[in-house]
Amino acid sequence: MANITKQKRDQMLAFLEKLKTEHSDDESVKAFNEIESHLKDKKFGLVFEEHTEEVDELLEENIPILTADDKRRICKDSNTPWNFIIEGDNLQALYLLEKTHRGRVQCIYIDPPYNTGARDWKYNNDYVDKQDVYRHSKWLSFMQRRLAIAKRLLDPDDSVLIVTIDEKEYLHLGCLLEEMFPEANMQMISTVIKPEGTNRVNEFSRTNEYIYFLILGDAKLTPTKSSMFEIDNETSDSKPNSIEWRNLRRRENTSVRSARPNQFYPFFVNSTTGLIDSIGEAIPYDVDRNSIPVPSGCYALFPLKPNGEETLWGKHYETSRQLLKQGYLKIENGTNPKKAIIKYLPSGIVKDIESGIITITGRGSQNDVIGHYSNGGKVVMPKTIWYLPSHNSQTNGSLLLKKTIGENRFNFPKSLYAVADCLRFFVSNKPDAIIVDFFAGSGTTMHAVNLLNAEDGGHRKCILVTNNEISEAEEKAFSQQGIQKGSEEWDSRGIAKYVTWPRTVCSIEGKDIFGNEIDGKYLTSNNKTIYMKDGFVSNVKYFTCSWTPRKPEDYLLSNALCLHIKEMIELQNSIEVDGVENVLLLNKDDIKKNILDPVMYDKAKSVWLNQGIVLNSEELKLLNKKGFKYIPREFFGQELREVAE
Repeated sequence: MANITKQKRDQMLAFLEKLKTEHSDDESVKAFNEIESHLKDKKFGLVFEEHTEEVDELLEENIPILTADDKRRICKDSNTPWNFIIEGDNLQALYLLEKTHRGRVQCIYIDPPYNTGARDWKYNNDYVDKQDVYRHSKWLSFMQRRLAIAKRLLDPDDSVLIVTIDEKEYLHLGCLLEEMFPEANMQMISTVIKPEGTNRVNEFSRTNEYIYFLILGDAKLTPTKSSMFEIDNETSDSKPNSIEWRNLRRRENTSVRSARPNQFYPFFVNSTTGLIDSIGEAIPYDVDRNSIPVPSGCYALFPLKPNGEETLWGKHYETSRQLLKQGYLKIENGTNPKKAIIKYLPSGIVKDIESGIITITGRGSQNDVIGHYSNGGKVVMPKTIWYLPSHNSQTNGSLLLKKTIGENRFNFPKSLYAVADCLRFFVSNKPDAIIVDFFAGSGTTMHAVNLLNAEDGGHRKCILVTNNEISEAEEKAFSQQGIQKGSEEWDSRGIAKYVTWPRTVCSIEGKDIFGNEIDGKYLTSNNKTIYMKDGFVSNVKYFTCSWTPRKPEDYLLSNALCLHIKEMIELQNSIEVDGVENVLLLNKDDIKKNILDPVMYDKAKSVWLNQGIVLNSEELKLLNKKGFKYIPREFFGQELREVAE
């Protein structure tokens, strides 16, 4: 079939070539080339208008820098790697993370603004609402710029990008991700987060949202216990750790009686007890099933569809007899011929019973086995629809957050266990993984990482990035009171300082913001008992993003940047540069204090050196013994070259 658009495009390109020969002046050639470029542009995928942001304009004239907030620091064990909360615009922070973590991150989990049109996210310091005709375009431009850096952070050989979204932008997001990560194995799952649904006028009540998984390189999806991801509804008789019984009647349209003669036969069921009395032999196709003699006190149960159409049993009649004898086949609702169901155990379950993976705890009234998986559930690949009580965003999101910080400070936090499960699939076998969330919000991701480490003794590191915006309602209230943006009162109510940080502190210390022990136990994948009041062994530093001019007029850029190298080294290495064991040498005085002093020299374990320091032979010898490292050029090398330093 002809591609009409291509034919027209080829005709226009041919006409352009003719025009080029007739108009060879520079202005015409430039215009022709621009038209040709647009004609040859991509013909499938997202097309949206790019929008600049305030942070883009700031990046042109300024360099992002990090400054540690000494008032916000948690150290539970100095031998444990450090985690970080970075307050600032995430594009600003990603600029710095690319310098410290390019190609090193095993997992990025983000929950970006959903762009619902309900003034739920800011763009260029103003809320975007549904009246904005460029709403989708702005959102895509916003996401594309951040995902481009995220891709450079991920380890291309073994990592995963996880993105949550709802129905407002999931189609656009999916197309954008497919376009930006063509090498990834991309899947989208649906997860129920609010079983009771949302209140909407003249619309379906939404109960779920979506999660994209982009699997890069050799990253593997770790199977989980079946009990963790069972569909929790009334039609499933699977309970946590229980064995799965399946319906023996085949349901495919091709499973007609004539297809497999040995799989059409009667179960003779005792009408009084509702138990299987015996199993008859296969009935030839030309024999009416109603002509088969039925034992006294019994009725014949055949594989029939609800409309009475004859179909097939899933097993040969001799196999069914053997399964019944072993206790691997049973009947349910046997006293009601219209509701009676024959169930059996599939071969995989039988194999697990015989190998001892499943523990048999008893027998039912038909000699049917009763048992459970001894290790907490059968190991299976998770399905694409999740319906778990633990993923309820109200009970394990909002209420759990309220339990730690005492009041409703953040709308719609994720369930702690939903985030933990997403991460677990890809970092359960990576105890030292680096996990980044640059849309951190309430801080659920770090809470989940700490929980995973507590479950299995891992030392995974987490980096959260969040801004310090306040809600629209608070903005209006502050403005009416004359409280200005940038004031201490305004700043103290921002997300980073008012929600993310206190939630992190409370969960690690095991106490709420009032100092009371947090009551309850965490749900764990390995049935390990972890009390909330015990907190976590976790260290966290709090950094804020700010700016320094790219071309200062009255001082050297290198001197200004040296003041913020410490934070970059800490972030890159998940450590604290304490000046004792981890030492930063910026000048000769630092060398004198930490290297030439024998007491301090013995304590030093890791040393970073300013490349501009001229060393004598004694200093170089001592530094070599410590295996010193130069401050990485990638931190600010390009910026210094731009000003010829």
